[in-house]
Amino acid sequence: MSNRLQAGDDAGFEMGATAAPVIRIDDLTGSEIAALLQEHNNEMRSISPPESCHALDLDGLRVPEVTFWTMWSETVLVACGAIKDLGGGHAEIKSMRTSRVYKQRGLASDLLSHLMAEATVREFRRVSLETGRQDFFEPARKLYIKHGFEFCGPFGSYQDDPNSVFMTRKLGQHAR
Repeated sequence: MSNRLQAGDDAGFEMGATAAPVIRIDDLTGSEIAALLQEHNNEMRSISPPESCHALDLDGLRVPEVTFWTMWSETVLVACGAIKDLGGGHAEIKSMRTSRVYKQRGLASDLLSHLMAEATVREFRRVSLETGRQDFFEPARKLYIKHGFEFCGPFGSYQDDPNSVFMTRKLGQHAR
Protein backbone atom coordinates (compact mmCIF):
# COMPACT_ATOMS: atom_id res chain seq x y z
CA MET A 1 0.00 0.00 0.00
CA SER A 2 1.05 3.55 -0.54
CA ASN A 3 2.99 5.53 2.00
CA ARG A 4 0.16 8.02 2.38
CA LEU A 5 -1.74 5.44 4.42
CA GLN A 6 0.94 4.83 7.02
CA ALA A 7 0.27 5.37 10.71
CA GLY A 8 0.14 9.00 11.75
CA ASP A 9 -0.52 10.24 8.23
CA ASP A 10 -2.81 13.24 7.82
CA ALA A 11 -4.96 11.16 5.46
CA GLY A 12 -6.05 9.25 8.61
CA PHE A 13 -9.55 8.07 9.36
CA GLU A 14 -12.16 9.82 11.51
CA MET A 15 -12.57 6.74 13.68
CA GLY A 16 -9.10 7.08 15.16
CA ALA A 17 -7.25 4.47 13.14
CA THR A 18 -3.54 4.44 13.81
CA ALA A 19 -2.38 1.74 11.38
CA ALA A 20 -2.51 1.39 7.61
CA PRO A 21 -5.57 -0.48 6.36
CA VAL A 22 -5.20 -4.25 6.03
CA ILE A 23 -6.49 -6.25 3.04
CA ARG A 24 -7.52 -9.85 3.64
CA ILE A 25 -9.49 -12.62 2.01
CA ASP A 26 -13.03 -12.62 3.36
CA ASP A 27 -15.48 -15.51 3.73
CA LEU A 28 -18.49 -13.18 3.29
CA THR A 29 -20.12 -14.21 6.57
CA GLY A 30 -19.73 -11.01 8.61
CA SER A 31 -22.51 -8.50 9.12
CA GLU A 32 -20.19 -5.65 8.08
CA ILE A 33 -19.60 -7.04 4.59
CA ALA A 34 -23.29 -7.89 4.21
CA ALA A 35 -24.14 -4.26 5.00
CA LEU A 36 -21.49 -2.83 2.63
CA LEU A 37 -22.61 -5.08 -0.23
CA GLN A 38 -26.24 -4.18 0.45
CA GLU A 39 -25.26 -0.48 0.26
CA HIS A 40 -23.45 -1.23 -3.02
CA ASN A 41 -26.33 -3.18 -4.56
CA ASN A 42 -28.94 -0.62 -3.47
CA GLU A 43 -26.94 2.22 -5.00
CA MET A 44 -26.34 0.30 -8.24
CA ARG A 45 -30.07 -0.44 -8.53
CA SER A 46 -30.93 3.21 -7.93
CA ILE A 47 -28.67 4.29 -10.82
CA SER A 48 -28.92 1.50 -13.40
CA PRO A 49 -32.02 -0.22 -14.79
CA PRO A 50 -32.42 -3.84 -13.61
CA GLU A 51 -31.23 -5.34 -16.90
CA SER A 52 -28.03 -3.28 -16.66
CA CYS A 53 -27.24 -3.97 -12.99
CA HIS A 54 -24.54 -6.65 -12.82
CA ALA A 55 -23.62 -6.39 -9.13
CA LEU A 56 -23.50 -9.78 -7.42
CA ASP A 57 -25.26 -10.53 -4.16
CA LEU A 58 -23.65 -12.56 -1.36
CA ASP A 59 -24.64 -15.90 -2.90
CA GLY A 60 -23.25 -14.82 -6.28
CA LEU A 61 -19.93 -14.03 -4.61
CA ARG A 62 -19.81 -17.28 -2.59
CA VAL A 63 -18.82 -19.46 -5.52
CA PRO A 64 -15.51 -21.28 -6.01
CA GLU A 65 -14.41 -19.12 -8.94
CA VAL A 66 -14.61 -15.90 -6.87
CA THR A 67 -12.02 -14.75 -4.33
CA PHE A 68 -13.23 -11.84 -2.24
CA TRP A 69 -11.11 -9.36 -0.28
CA THR A 70 -12.00 -6.76 2.31
CA MET A 71 -9.98 -3.77 3.47
CA TRP A 72 -10.09 -2.93 7.15
CA SER A 73 -8.94 0.08 9.14
CA GLU A 74 -8.54 -1.55 12.53
CA THR A 75 -12.08 -2.91 13.13
CA VAL A 76 -13.81 -0.80 10.47
CA LEU A 77 -14.58 -2.22 7.02
CA VAL A 78 -13.62 0.46 4.50
CA ALA A 79 -13.63 -1.28 1.09
CA CYS A 80 -14.03 -4.56 -0.76
CA GLY A 81 -13.38 -6.17 -4.13
CA ALA A 82 -13.20 -9.56 -5.82
CA ILE A 83 -11.60 -11.47 -8.65
CA LYS A 84 -13.74 -13.94 -10.58
CA ASP A 85 -11.95 -16.61 -12.61
CA LEU A 86 -13.62 -16.69 -16.04
CA GLY A 87 -11.38 -19.51 -17.29
CA GLY A 88 -8.74 -19.53 -20.00
CA GLY A 89 -6.46 -17.13 -18.10
CA HIS A 90 -9.15 -14.42 -17.96
CA ALA A 91 -10.42 -12.86 -14.72
CA GLU A 92 -13.02 -10.24 -13.89
CA ILE A 93 -12.98 -7.57 -11.18
CA LYS A 94 -16.26 -7.68 -9.24
CA SER A 95 -17.81 -5.77 -6.35
CA MET A 96 -15.25 -2.97 -6.05
CA ARG A 97 -16.68 -0.71 -3.38
CA THR A 98 -15.40 1.86 -0.91
CA SER A 99 -17.66 2.75 1.99
CA ARG A 100 -19.19 6.20 1.49
CA VAL A 101 -17.41 7.56 4.56
CA TYR A 102 -13.99 6.59 3.18
CA LYS A 103 -14.22 7.67 -0.47
CA GLN A 104 -11.62 9.96 -2.05
CA ARG A 105 -8.75 8.72 0.16
CA GLY A 106 -6.96 6.47 -2.34
CA LEU A 107 -8.29 3.26 -0.82
CA ALA A 108 -9.87 2.01 -4.06
CA SER A 109 -6.57 2.53 -5.85
CA ASP A 110 -4.71 0.56 -3.18
CA LEU A 111 -7.29 -2.23 -3.25
CA LEU A 112 -7.22 -2.40 -7.06
CA SER A 113 -3.41 -2.56 -6.97
CA HIS A 114 -3.73 -5.49 -4.56
CA LEU A 115 -6.25 -7.27 -6.82
CA MET A 116 -4.03 -6.79 -9.86
CA ALA A 117 -1.00 -8.13 -7.97
CA GLU A 118 -3.07 -11.18 -6.97
CA ALA A 119 -4.20 -11.65 -10.56
CA THR A 120 -0.56 -11.60 -11.66
CA VAL A 121 0.46 -14.15 -9.00
CA ARG A 122 -2.41 -16.37 -10.13
CA GLU A 123 -1.06 -16.09 -13.67
CA PHE A 124 -4.12 -14.56 -15.27
CA ARG A 125 -3.27 -13.14 -18.68
CA ARG A 126 -6.14 -10.66 -18.79
CA VAL A 127 -8.37 -8.91 -16.25
CA SER A 128 -11.61 -7.29 -17.37
CA LEU A 129 -14.49 -5.48 -15.73
CA GLU A 130 -17.89 -3.97 -16.35
CA THR A 131 -18.90 -0.60 -14.92
CA GLY A 132 -21.58 1.95 -15.62
CA ARG A 133 -21.68 4.50 -18.42
CA GLN A 134 -23.54 7.15 -16.38
CA ASP A 135 -21.71 10.18 -14.95
CA PHE A 136 -21.87 8.63 -11.47
CA PHE A 137 -19.33 6.01 -12.63
CA GLU A 138 -16.80 8.49 -14.06
CA PRO A 139 -14.51 8.29 -10.99
CA ALA A 140 -14.46 4.49 -11.34
CA ARG A 141 -13.62 4.69 -15.04
CA LYS A 142 -10.80 7.16 -14.27
CA LEU A 143 -9.46 4.81 -11.58
CA TYR A 144 -9.39 1.87 -13.99
CA ILE A 145 -7.72 3.93 -16.74
CA LYS A 146 -5.10 5.07 -14.20
CA HIS A 147 -4.39 1.38 -13.54
CA GLY A 148 -3.87 0.54 -17.21
CA PHE A 149 -7.33 -0.65 -18.22
CA GLU A 150 -8.56 0.10 -21.73
CA PHE A 151 -12.05 0.15 -23.14
CA CYS A 152 -13.17 -3.05 -24.87
CA GLY A 153 -16.30 -4.84 -25.97
CA PRO A 154 -18.43 -7.17 -23.88
CA PHE A 155 -16.65 -10.25 -22.53
CA GLY A 156 -17.77 -13.49 -20.88
CA SER A 157 -21.55 -13.65 -20.76
CA TYR A 158 -22.07 -9.87 -21.07
CA GLN A 159 -23.99 -8.43 -24.01
CA ASP A 160 -23.85 -4.94 -25.51
CA ASP A 161 -25.65 -2.64 -23.10
CA PRO A 162 -26.12 1.12 -23.51
CA ASN A 163 -25.61 1.54 -19.74
CA SER A 164 -22.41 -0.49 -19.47
CA VAL A 165 -18.76 0.18 -20.18
CA PHE A 166 -16.35 -2.74 -20.53
CA MET A 167 -12.64 -2.44 -19.80
CA THR A 168 -9.70 -4.83 -19.88
CA ARG A 169 -6.01 -5.01 -19.08
CA LYS A 170 -3.46 -7.55 -20.23
CA LEU A 171 -1.03 -8.87 -17.63
CA GLY A 172 2.52 -10.17 -17.61
CA GLN A 173 4.34 -10.88 -20.86
CA HIS A 174 1.04 -10.43 -22.70
CA ALA A 175 0.76 -6.79 -21.63
CA ARG A 176 2.68 -5.40 -24.58
